[in-house]
Amino acid sequence: MSSGDHIVLFRRAPAELNRRDLERFARTLREEVSRGLGFTCLVTDDRELQRLNRDFLGKDRPTDVLSFPEAAPTTFLGEIAISANRAAEQASDHRHSLETEICILMLHGLLHLLGMDHETDRGQMARAEAGWRQRLALPAGLIERVQA
Repeated sequence: MSSGDHIVLFRRAPAELNRRDLERFARTLREEVSRGLGFTCLVTDDRELQRLNRDFLGKDRPTDVLSFPEAAPTTFLGEIAISANRAAEQASDHRHSLETEICILMLHGLLHLLGMDHETDRGQMARAEAGWRQRLALPAGLIERVQA
């Protein structure tokens, strides 16, 4: 992935995605959540997420979102990869648009790039995600869905 002018890159993503809105949302995340620190988000398919999950985390299965933080972030936090296939299924399950689900996943991935880890942080990431979702007018996020 490459940062370039675009924060969001699309590879094998559905043509009907509102790419302009997703790019706008990513810029809002950069301005408000990461306070100007950059990131790149790849929206792709299950096959690509499975490859990344296998190659980098040793888990040979697709997943909805992966975060790859920079080792020593200064102005660039890292990269996020999102499966449009998983996002479409989750959007259908939770009765909202594919774009909304991708926004939820992008926020979740960015919080990981910022060093949060919902598996070990005693609720810090869950609270941060809930606050940002409310501020950004997003429905329930990943952590809340698992806890419900």
